[in-house]
Amino acid sequence: MFRVRAEFREELEVAAGVESVRALFADPRSFARLMPGVERVERVGADRAAWTVRAEIPLVGAARGRFDLERRDESVSRVEWGPAATEEKNLLRYAVAFEELGPERTLTRMALRVELRRAHARELHLAAGLIGERRISAGVQERVEEMLKTFLARACAELEGVTS
Repeated sequence: MFRVRAEFREELEVAAGVESVRALFADPRSFARLMPGVERVERVGADRAAWTVRAEIPLVGAARGRFDLERRDESVSRVEWGPAATEEKNLLRYAVAFEELGPERTLTRMALRVELRRAHARELHLAAGLIGERRISAGVQERVEEMLKTFLARACAELEGVTS
């Protein structure tokens, strides 16, 4: 099994009420609007979504994938989406926790994991076996961090009413 993995964790204070912050992160379509590389997020029923992501991966080039997600938790203080039960190749999970610090201050903790699984390296890319899991994962990690930092900056700007 050939596996490529990346993770991201960030904690930030947002100058907005917890309900507004939670609403933005609970709607997967916010990621398509605010995150570079997320081409489309389609709702598939009340608790499912399909993400189409395109990213430039160092050493590999442009890659496009579909991630089928199911809502795992949507409580007052947490939102979590994870891979659909039928998904075996493109796994994406993200969770966001919210803590109200004041009427217009929210502490937001976000964690995201992505894993691409293939029976053979060549299913991912013809040269993936030569490049190796570690080097490709490092490239994916770099790109995931870049995408999510941009997303969080844009989300904060939108929530805080900042125009660019």
